[in-house]
Amino acid sequence: MSRDVFNFYYSFRVRYSEVDAQGIVFNAHYLTYFDTAMTEYMRHIKHDYVNEVKDKNEDFHTVKTLVEYKAPIHFDEIVDVCLRVKKIGTTSLTFYIEIHPHKKDNILATGEVVWVNANQVTHKAAALSKEIINKIELLEN
Repeated sequence: MSRDVFNFYYSFRVRYSEVDAQGIVFNAHYLTYFDTAMTEYMRHIKHDYVNEVKDKNEDFHTVKTLVEYKAPIHFDEIVDVCLRVKKIGTTSLTFYIEIHPHKKDNILATGEVVWVNANQVTHKAAALSKEIINKIELLEN
């Protein structure tokens, strides 16, 4: 996919602690990259995640992750993690993610993460708030 379909991205430099003996990012770190970008996305749309959890006793649970590795990412490389909400469900958000070299269009990795909003006492799915849906739709549309 082209970077043009994304309204949000988070850039960073790959650290030495994230690479293997070949100087390539170790596979498990891709999920950390995705998670960091999702956190920054929430910050960008001004969703007060910490207080939302405290006030409503609801939190997102990750129920699905998918990573497809397209090309290696190397130590000290600057990358952009491009992210968009692909689907808003009644209780869930599906994020589509691509990692690109900084300000370039070729894809290094793609992924998907599904979050389900859940009551922290019952651990049952809970409806997404209208507030978060509106904030996401404002950015994505």
